[in-house]
Amino acid sequence: MKQSLAASLAVVSVGVFADAPAERKDLPLWELGAGIGGISQVAYPGADEQVSRVVPLPYVVYRGKRLRAEGEGAGLRAIRTETFELDVSVSGSLSSGSKSLKAREGMAKLPTLVELGPVGRWYLNGRQASHRVTFKIPVRGVFEASDLGRHRGMALEPEIGLDHRAGPGWSYALAVSALLGDKRLGRTYYAVTPDEALPGRPAYEADAGLIAWRLKGSLSRQLSEDVRIFGFARIDSVAGSANRDSPLVRRTTGASVGVGLVYTFGRSTARAVD
Repeated sequence: MKQSLAASLAVVSVGVFADAPAERKDLPLWELGAGIGGISQVAYPGADEQVSRVVPLPYVVYRGKRLRAEGEGAGLRAIRTETFELDVSVSGSLSSGSKSLKAREGMAKLPTLVELGPVGRWYLNGRQASHRVTFKIPVRGVFEASDLGRHRGMALEPEIGLDHRAGPGWSYALAVSALLGDKRLGRTYYAVTPDEALPGRPAYEADAGLIAWRLKGSLSRQLSEDVRIFGFARIDSVAGSANRDSPLVRRTTGASVGVGLVYTFGRSTARAVD
C-alpha cells in the first residue's frame, strides 16, 4: 500500500515537522506551507522497476482537540490518553502513473487508491518520551479514488517504531512493519487472469495474507523557523509473502528513497488546546 509518490512525500513532509514533546504546550492551532520533493520508489512490492518523480508538496497542520492533521497522519481523534490514541483516519496510495511496467504489460494499470479506517497507537514508554516507542495498528478499507464504490480490499499493517523529534535540531524515526491484505487486495497487486496470461506469465490466483515486510527510516532538520529539509528510505521485502509465487513478483527486495524541502508561510495566532 503506501506506495504513493505524492502521498508518501506528503506523509513524510508532515511527519518531519512533528514537534518535540517538550515543545507541544505552546503550538499554533494551524500551519500552512508548501515545498518540493523527489522520490524513487519500487512500483509495488515485488516489482523489479522503479518509478521516479519530482512533485510539489502541500504542508498542512491542524492541532484541534478532535480533528487533527500533523506528524502521525490526519483524521478524527476518538480517544486520547498518555499511552493510547484511537483515530479514524484517511490516507492514499497512487499508481505508477503513465509508466508501463514490463511485468504488467497488457494488463490494467494499478489505480490510485484511498484508504479509510481506524488506527490504534500505543505509546509504550509514554507520549512525552524524548525517544518514543510506538506500536500502532491501522485497519483500513481500500477503494479506487476515481470510483469510491469500487472496494479493492482491506489492509492491516502492525508497526513498531522509535522516533526522536527535536524542533531546531535533527529529528529521526525508525520503524518496522508487516503489511497484510485480504484476498481482494492480493488480487489487485498480484493476480493474473487467464486472458492476461503470456509465455513466462502464467495465470495466477492471488491469496490473502502477508504482502510485504517493511523497514522505514526518516531524517529531518529545521534550517530556520520556516524551512525544514527531510529525507526518507524504505525497504520492502516479499520474502515469505502469500503471493511470492505470482509471476508479477520479479524481485524479493526493493527500496524507495526520497528527499524534500518544505517552507511554512502561515501560522495561526490561536494556540492548540493540547
